Amino acid sequence: MSGKFGLVNYSSRKHISISVPSSTEVMSPHIKSVEELRVLGINLTSFNTPTQFFICVAGVFLFYLIYGYLQELIFSVEGFRPFGWYLTLVQFGFYSLFGLVELQLTQDKRRRIPWKTYMIIAFLTVGTMGLSNTSLGYLNYPTQVIFKCCKLIPVMIGGVFIQGKRYNVADVSAALCMSLGLVWFTLADSKIAPNFNVTGVLLISMALCADAAIGNVQEKAMKLHNGTNSEMVLYSYSIGFVYILFGLLSVGGIGPAVSFCSQHPMTTYGYAFFFSLTGYFGISFVLALIKLFGALVAVTVTTGRKAMTIVLSFMFFSKPFTFQYLWGGSLVVFGIFLNVYSKNSDKMKLPSLEELRKRVLSGRKVRLLSQDV
Repeated sequence: MSGKFGLVNYSSRKHISISVPSSTEVMSPHIKSVEELRVLGINLTSFNTPTQFFICVAGVFLFYLIYGYLQELIFSVEGFRPFGWYLTLVQFGFYSLFGLVELQLTQDKRRRIPWKTYMIIAFLTVGTMGLSNTSLGYLNYPTQVIFKCCKLIPVMIGGVFIQGKRYNVADVSAALCMSLGLVWFTLADSKIAPNFNVTGVLLISMALCADAAIGNVQEKAMKLHNGTNSEMVLYSYSIGFVYILFGLLSVGGIGPAVSFCSQHPMTTYGYAFFFSLTGYFGISFVLALIKLFGALVAVTVTTGRKAMTIVLSFMFFSKPFTFQYLWGGSLVVFGIFLNVYSKNSDKMKLPSLEELRKRVLSGRKVRLLSQDV
């Protein structure tokens, strides 16, 4: 390194630079972005870390709660359930349009992340959202959401294999609680839900596997190449739109879906527009969370939002209820708490099992000494 800022040999990513990369340079994966991070015009880099986290969490909760309501509202339209993949196509089309508009409003319009990476991310995004939307044709909405609440499990597995991460006992315990709660909730749904189908469980499970990979791949790509949120949304969803379009054309799924939606334009395309708009705003805040705090923190926040979505679903849409839903959901919530504690153990300062054991032994010694006296 020479001069005030120095030159860096970019053939090795172990070097550290404090210079802002030019249009031909690549940010080292060990350095976080030094450029502005804007979400819906909000410059997050001008705030301190707690404020950044609060803004991102507020955005995720606000827009995704509306998103969840509209999603269930669309699938409550009689006859729409078989067209989950077409809804995903429309959603990807709107996302691509919104991403293009946002990218045009920014000064830096460069594509930094390679096409190959975007093709992988697009494929995983199609799997996540397409399979998730389609599963609503076979599952009760709260059951679909409780499955998505347990995204932590495959994300942890993906983190181990994709980024080589290691997790502590609290994280593993959280995953086990979520798994048990998920099984309990699903068993309850299979007994009382009129539209329960094992196919829906398979579809949402596959969606979770894709979701596990996508968070880790996005985090790695955005940190490695310093990609922007608008760039990520535009390229991943536009490529995904092409994937879905070819898939639907090959199986003849476009005609019946267009015919049905043309007969109910307001309750399909109208809802789908606002559904996509709130989803786009929500994904912008999720990507900001991923870039600033990592994939696991983003999953924890979105999982909390999904838990609230379940409560709102029972409030706004009539459906059968059993207390087994409550017990299974409580286990999932406890798993979320364990995960949050694991990430903030230095601040929460709950005693460990070893500390509790020492306190018990210390108490016994004090009692024995007092008896001897």
